[in-house]
Amino acid sequence: MQKRLTRGYVQVYTGNGKGKSTAAFGLAVRAAGAGLRVFIAQFLKSGQYSEIRGLKALRGRVTVRQFGSGHFVKGKPAASDFRVAAKGVEAVRNVLLGHRADVVILDEINVAVRAGVVPLRAIWGLLAIRPPDVEIVLTGRNADRRIIERADLVTEMREIKHYYRAGIKARRGIEM
Repeated sequence: MQKRLTRGYVQVYTGNGKGKSTAAFGLAVRAAGAGLRVFIAQFLKSGQYSEIRGLKALRGRVTVRQFGSGHFVKGKPAASDFRVAAKGVEAVRNVLLGHRADVVILDEINVAVRAGVVPLRAIWGLLAIRPPDVEIVLTGRNADRRIIERADLVTEMREIKHYYRAGIKARRGIEM
């Protein structure tokens, strides 16, 4: 028999510190270990980052799909960014409507909302159709205050000190 949560909540991991996606992926591993189904939609990254390679071992419990190029973070979003993000929202919508996951992670969705690539009303639509026993996690810097108000749990990662300020680049297996 499929294990389910008795009640799901809305979690937000935001702030300028490192660890938002890492925390969400850790939650995915924990949920999979408990027999729950996890769907992760990445709204910023595309490509074979270490976390994607690592989660392949949990295939069948964890599904990861990428709906971003990452290019709009340092520039103006292209038309393709809007199209791929809309596909991501639709994929999440289908997962929720089909109740095909117990935990749904929208990785870097806050960045996509802030950049205007995903409209805030799309988030409200997803939250409105979320089955009551599905946990949803929204990650990314600069979470909209209305998302924070709507959430049941909000964690703000705050940078106090980071080695990239000393010129250390992102390292495989740690930041990527």
